[in-house]
Amino acid sequence: MANLIVQGPSLNIDVVRNLTDQVGGDATAHDGYWRIHAARALLPQDLEGLRRDYACDINMLPDGFDPARVRLVLTDMDSTFINIECIDEIADMIGKKSEVAAITEAAMRGELDFAQSLTRRAALLAGLDAAALERVYHERLRLNPGAQEMITGLQARGIKVGLVSGGFTYFTERLREHFRLDYSRANTLEIVEGRLTGKVLGSIVGAEGKRAFLIELCRTLGITPAQAVAVGDGANDLLMMGAAGLNIAYHAKPKVQAQAHTVLNYSGLEGVLALLE
Repeated sequence: MANLIVQGPSLNIDVVRNLTDQVGGDATAHDGYWRIHAARALLPQDLEGLRRDYACDINMLPDGFDPARVRLVLTDMDSTFINIECIDEIADMIGKKSEVAAITEAAMRGELDFAQSLTRRAALLAGLDAAALERVYHERLRLNPGAQEMITGLQARGIKVGLVSGGFTYFTERLREHFRLDYSRANTLEIVEGRLTGKVLGSIVGAEGKRAFLIELCRTLGITPAQAVAVGDGANDLLMMGAAGLNIAYHAKPKVQAQAHTVLNYSGLEGVLALLE
């Protein structure tokens, strides 16, 4: 039997009844989601089709994963935890958003090496007044739907929350402090005399850096990666996601959804909580 976790804004009793009839078994209601104990095994392509048919998030947890043992959730920042790609919005301050955004999109689809793409994009910001970072933070950055609910729910369960990004510490550090997250890691933009130099300091946090951060946090906490959850949307999240006991593709690029254990396309980030009950 397959244990399906079904959630999303379009979910109602008629959807549950029709879905249960289609897969067999029985359904039980929970706070904000349903579990359907299907009478037959379902393949990934079956789930993909059901999601399209019912416009809901329909997921199965991977074999061997135990939600009760989770002690860490590590989430990507740009376009996952928050609603923007920060570097694109910074570039908009000097009229280069379209140029930078095109590179960002290609990198997130996995068409460009991330480190090289970040170096190229950062170079386009050379000379910009560093005050532009504050403007982006206050004027454009917003949490994605359900992010606050996710944080509150995870913290109530004693689960540590980390934020990781191929973006910049200017944003991750402020978000960590404001929402009392446990950990964060990102790249550092060089600023000299109040202006961006177009350079990134130190080793670039990309796909391997995100994976290494997850492993490092597991060691710090004395847990195994099987007790960690990774949430992401872009190709540079795949190594991190592959190292975790459960990974969640949040409104993600097709390449990421195809490789993920679970997919959230209709729910907000509060949907993470249903997968951990």
